[in-house]
Amino acid sequence: MKRNSWSNAYNIMLPLWLLVFWPSYLWLLLIPLNYLIDRMVLKWSLKDMPEAGAFCRRHTWKICLAGFASDFVGMLVLLVAFLVPTLVADPSQSNALLDAIEYGIGFNPFSNIVAFLVVALAVAVSGLCIYALDRFILVRAGLTPEQAKRSALRLALITAPYLYFFPSGILYGPSFFYEM
Repeated sequence: MKRNSWSNAYNIMLPLWLLVFWPSYLWLLLIPLNYLIDRMVLKWSLKDMPEAGAFCRRHTWKICLAGFASDFVGMLVLLVAFLVPTLVADPSQSNALLDAIEYGIGFNPFSNIVAFLVVALAVAVSGLCIYALDRFILVRAGLTPEQAKRSALRLALITAPYLYFFPSGILYGPSFFYEM
């Protein structure tokens, strides 16, 4: 019986934060949803501006792209932290602490404090990138520095990638938690 080469990849388990950046049909949902959330937060933060609707229509797509870029920076922090235990570990020994940290970062950040802190650092780095990029975009779009600062801060706090805290091990079933 002939086997398809693509059918052998059914046993790969990836962290959810890595799957978000994997090209898939999930993007058809993520991109419009992210755009709508960014637009609502931007409009809410500009409530005292007379032309807030027109401003949002012109500039939300830039804010959305900056958000994806910032989330990608946070994902790179997680990816490096996820791969470092594998790269520094001695292959002849099993280091339970490094394995637990790697599992926590990849699949359940609530399993140990180090993994939780690494994920929190990645979310904070993404939030800082969102703030800096959005503030730059909003000042260039014509907002006063104070308006841009307030809007960028709200966008950063509300749209930071808190999804990184989701224990992706849940997606693989309850037996996944007992095997690790």
